[in-house]
Amino acid sequence: MVPVLPPQRKVRIGLALGGGAARGFAHIGVIKALEAHGIHPDIVVGTSAGSVVGALYAAGNNAAALQKLAHDMDEAAISDWALPLFGSKSGVLKGEALQSYVNKVVKNRPIEKLKLPFGAVASDLKNGQPILFTRGNTGMAVRASSAVPGVFQPVTIGSRTYVDGGLVAPVPVRFAKEMGAEFIIAVNISTQTDAQAAVSSLEVIMQTFSIMGQRINQYELRDADIVIQPALGNMAGNDFSSRSRAMSAGEKATLAAMAQIKQKLKLRRETPAVAAQ
Repeated sequence: MVPVLPPQRKVRIGLALGGGAARGFAHIGVIKALEAHGIHPDIVVGTSAGSVVGALYAAGNNAAALQKLAHDMDEAAISDWALPLFGSKSGVLKGEALQSYVNKVVKNRPIEKLKLPFGAVASDLKNGQPILFTRGNTGMAVRASSAVPGVFQPVTIGSRTYVDGGLVAPVPVRFAKEMGAEFIIAVNISTQTDAQAAVSSLEVIMQTFSIMGQRINQYELRDADIVIQPALGNMAGNDFSSRSRAMSAGEKATLAAMAQIKQKLKLRRETPAVAAQ
């Protein structure tokens, strides 16, 4: 007698990509491994560096295209220094170059016109509340999500001013859930506090962000079905020369978790929607 397999339902997979500056190249390796095993997220949410990769992926760039973009990326192309240098108290980079870069790659499509539902998380500078951008100028939303205080100048959209989303949601799991994800794969690329000694001003800022975000992460990551943490060791947030290493680490960490991902996803697909909530 042939065993009857339980019916499988469609489960909306959410990918929550965390912040971490240049360490964000690891997200591309994660996407590469997922694609290789036939796992294609339905919803993408990103914070800071995660919003950069997330936007480009949501625009329809697969892992191979993302890898090419990463290898071809000129750090200078996304660095627009505010002059006089250090003369501005708000940040040494304006962020307009990053906005232009993202909009160029997504072909100037607004968020709501991307191929996948996408959200970028930023922090409201006035009240510290998180904001999830799911409509409007894609590059501007990514710029706001990536506006690390002291590095990038804050971004004003409408009557509000925003800074990096890592202050409120280092890995935006709850926002992936808010957007309708039923199975969430979270990618945490934050620096472990004992992994590296901060030397430059940027490294000090990124290390401070990491320390602040650890408690939030502990709470936020509990709601993820899978947490992937690439082994990036002492890679600094401004180390663009290690992009290949980061992508490899992301791929390796995801492949190591693949059996667990498939098992949990299978169980979720076999669970009725009401019971799964």
